[in-house]
Amino acid sequence: MAIVTKTGGNTYVGVAAHLIANTQFITFRNDPIRGQVLKILGPVLILAVAAIPVGLPTVCSVTMAVGARGLASKKVIVKRLAAVEEMSALSVLCSDKTGTLTKNELTFDEPYLCDGYSDEDLLLYSYLASEFGANDPIEMAVRSAAEHQVPLLRNRPATQTHIIPGYEINDFKPFNPSVKYTQAAVWNTENNTSFLVAKGAPQVMVKLVGGHDPAVKAYISMAKRGLRALGVARTVAGTQDQWQLVGLISLLDPPREDSAETIARCQKMGIDVKMVTGDQQIIAKEISRRLGLGRVILDASHIVNPDLPDYEISDRFYKADGFAEVTPEHKFKIVDVLQKRGLLVGMTGDGVNDAPALKKANVGIAVHGCTDAARSAADIVLMAPGLSTIIEGVLASRAIFQRMRSYALYRITSTIHFLIFFFVVVLVYDWSLPAKLLILICILNDAATLVIAVDNAQVSTKPDKWRVGQLIFLSCLLGLLLTGLSFGHFYYFYLVKDYQPYPEAEGDDVDRRLDSIMYLHISSAPHFLIFSTRLTGYFWENIPSLLFIIVIIGTQVVALLMVIFGWLTPAVPVTQALAVFGISFISCVILDVIKVQVFKFWTIGAESPICAPFGPRRRMLKKRKQTLIQQERVWKNIKQIQDLGLKAKVVIALRDADGKIPPPLTAYEDGWGRNSIDSM
Repeated sequence: MAIVTKTGGNTYVGVAAHLIANTQFITFRNDPIRGQVLKILGPVLILAVAAIPVGLPTVCSVTMAVGARGLASKKVIVKRLAAVEEMSALSVLCSDKTGTLTKNELTFDEPYLCDGYSDEDLLLYSYLASEFGANDPIEMAVRSAAEHQVPLLRNRPATQTHIIPGYEINDFKPFNPSVKYTQAAVWNTENNTSFLVAKGAPQVMVKLVGGHDPAVKAYISMAKRGLRALGVARTVAGTQDQWQLVGLISLLDPPREDSAETIARCQKMGIDVKMVTGDQQIIAKEISRRLGLGRVILDASHIVNPDLPDYEISDRFYKADGFAEVTPEHKFKIVDVLQKRGLLVGMTGDGVNDAPALKKANVGIAVHGCTDAARSAADIVLMAPGLSTIIEGVLASRAIFQRMRSYALYRITSTIHFLIFFFVVVLVYDWSLPAKLLILICILNDAATLVIAVDNAQVSTKPDKWRVGQLIFLSCLLGLLLTGLSFGHFYYFYLVKDYQPYPEAEGDDVDRRLDSIMYLHISSAPHFLIFSTRLTGYFWENIPSLLFIIVIIGTQVVALLMVIFGWLTPAVPVTQALAVFGISFISCVILDVIKVQVFKFWTIGAESPICAPFGPRRRMLKKRKQTLIQQERVWKNIKQIQDLGLKAKVVIALRDADGKIPPPLTAYEDGWGRNSIDSM
């Protein structure tokens, strides 16, 4: 007979069984974690998609590619795609003179005429003293000017270009370096008289006629202006030794008709144009004067001066308006010194010797008619002559940059919004959008924003560059405000409308209307924001392209119809859907106002600790602001001087024969409402 003292779990066997059961329980707790990888993968995927702007590289590449295609239609061929972005930030353009700023051909300039002779007489006599068939640039320039301006030569038949109506050349002496002139014996068939005509160096012609002080002053003045002068003289009819000076021809490679206007546009766009030429300094100064550039032209002795420190050479290069007598090594040094000042430099060139400088420049530009070596070294090739093509390229590249900047701001803002909102709701409520709705957001929103490549971008009036601090600050601000708006929608429909999130529930009887509401909000609110991010000003200041409007609004209408009719997600009342849609639009208008104020603050208070936390950066921004103020003051003074000059011309033109001003001139008033004459 036995006495039982313990039973069940109190026995040794029971205790052992209990320990085994505990071990099995721990194993049981680990199994669900291993088995719910797919369940956890959903929220992780959402956060990953929200955190990684997968469409950003694609949109930027497509935008630059579409822009490069547009540049090609303007005869600007882009060889390196990144050059489109760099061209938008161009701050200095070193332009070759010959062929780019000028026509690369000697032409007839303002002549000096002696008493009794006209322009046509001067050109006709110079034509008689020209060597036909010679390929000398001076001879070709003289013949071309005469054939275009002298009616006697212009109206002759095309088959008789070798004949001069009314004149015969009986003898011709070509140019001789020892005497420095050409001479022709001419017979006038109309009055049967003969005479000699000579064309050559002005000092030789003056000596030939026995002296002529006004002509000496004239050709000295031409030489100071960089003009090449030729003297023309003839003998009195019937004599062979009594010479008379007809006048002086001035020849110059003239600026292109659009060069001065193009340079002025460059300066207004914040691009400093510096002329680079191998010609003499005096010629460079004359061309610079005609183009409206400054007169600070450095020659080779100032470019290469071992006695000057590097900082002083850098300052001289920065302040110079052009460089003369340069070699390929000088061009390379000019680009290098300007780049070390932190400037983005563009260089134009057409020859083999220009290749090193084109390769060194941030944007190497091979101009029209360039060699294969220059074309190979350049980033951009111009298919049309002149500098105006470059301006078209700069304007197009700035528009491309604005499109990329607007999309980057939109995408970073929406990324911050998605990441913070979904991270919180997943952790707190274990709720997220269904995968199918998330895929729709990615496809519709990211695919639709590809049309930003053809948007009507607002071109900046100054060089563009990535202002990362400004971009991140504004993106974070807008992203946080959008996040607050999303939480407002979530909690309103969760607490007020009792749309409960059901993370574990399944089946058709589960209320999933919160999914529909949040899908509509997340599809519309950030997407409307792209209308704001495309501009630094208010979104209504520049109308987007029609395709842009149709695609962006179209995707929002699709999302609205989905939640109204219950496509792929439970239907919600029309009033609620329209309310969410309207609130998204109104909120984006409010965010647009905030964005404009941020840009204004960033511009005005750029040297504040918030915008520039580091001292050197603040000092640099402050100095830049002072420079801009000074430039605006200079441009204003120039404009006032030009206005006064115009008024003075009007007054002089209206003077009567006695030198009095005819009253009244009430039609001419200045900006202060006073009479122009009185204000002068």
